[in-house]
Amino acid sequence: MGSAMFGAVESGIIYAIMALGVYLSFRILDFPDLTVDGSFVTGAAIAAILIVNGTNPFFATLLAIGVGFLAGCVTGLLHTKGKINPLLAGILMMIALYSINLRIMGRSNVPLLNEESVFTKLETLFETTGIDALFNNVASSIGLSNLTSTWSILISMLLVTALIKILTDLFLRTQIGLALRATGDNKRMIRSFSANTDQFTILGLGLSNALVALAGALIAQYSSFADVGMGIGMIIIGLASVIIGEAIFGTRTIAVTTFAVVGGAIVYRIVVSLALRVDFLETGDMKLITAVIVIAALVLPQLIDGQKERNRKKRKRLQQELKLREMKDGGEEYASTKSNSQSI
Repeated sequence: MGSAMFGAVESGIIYAIMALGVYLSFRILDFPDLTVDGSFVTGAAIAAILIVNGTNPFFATLLAIGVGFLAGCVTGLLHTKGKINPLLAGILMMIALYSINLRIMGRSNVPLLNEESVFTKLETLFETTGIDALFNNVASSIGLSNLTSTWSILISMLLVTALIKILTDLFLRTQIGLALRATGDNKRMIRSFSANTDQFTILGLGLSNALVALAGALIAQYSSFADVGMGIGMIIIGLASVIIGEAIFGTRTIAVTTFAVVGGAIVYRIVVSLALRVDFLETGDMKLITAVIVIAALVLPQLIDGQKERNRKKRKRLQQELKLREMKDGGEEYASTKSNSQSI
């Protein structure tokens, strides 16, 4: 149980990078970008095929980021210059990327079991420097022994995801970042300030899919394979992470919201891991579990808000009734006093 939860947290931190990319397109740009399902696999395909052919895994991952950025830019061009509906532009790019990903990999699946990846290099580093032994001793002292064979993935991905989250926060506070946020909020208004919203949309979608491709490259190396179908439903997972995180942690500021997205991705993976431990559920039910989680994340906050609103109206109605009763009692007392004074 403990090792399963540990693995869920590890994968959740990697998927958090993808969720941050979905947040940029879905929340910041208000763009329903379905390119995610394709660019996730593109990142995985680029990294896998380069690693198999002897390329340094870190360099392969960087190239995957660049190709993901280009895929997002093409979606932006289809929408802004081709005047294609945003949803349709994403669908078209997703379909095109399926064939492109097959071309890149040469087959539907590329195994990485015996290949050197980013994580195998980090595992070797943690083992030789004694970092693994240190964390294992700390975990054993608090009764959490045998959680994992290496802490390299968890710690390195925590640092990478935290760095990306901080850079995203800082970027969204710059002039370009503020322009991106304004583009998503009100294109007509920002155009009135002579800003080129088309360029901001293309840039935003490029950055979004660059993060998604990075997550795909890391997941391929984490899972030791890249598959042409591994991106199916990624947009739903990303949206689930965003929605769950916002419902749990709130959206008071940009920094809080990006933290919520990261937290939402981890919570999502933990919930899925727990759900799959139920006897009557199987691995093939993951998409159904994802759909149920998203529905619950969308419906429950509305039900809670509706109940709060009903309670507020009920309290207000009771206060009004109490005030009317006090006014009525006061009026009767005044009438009684006046009648008594007249009789005297």
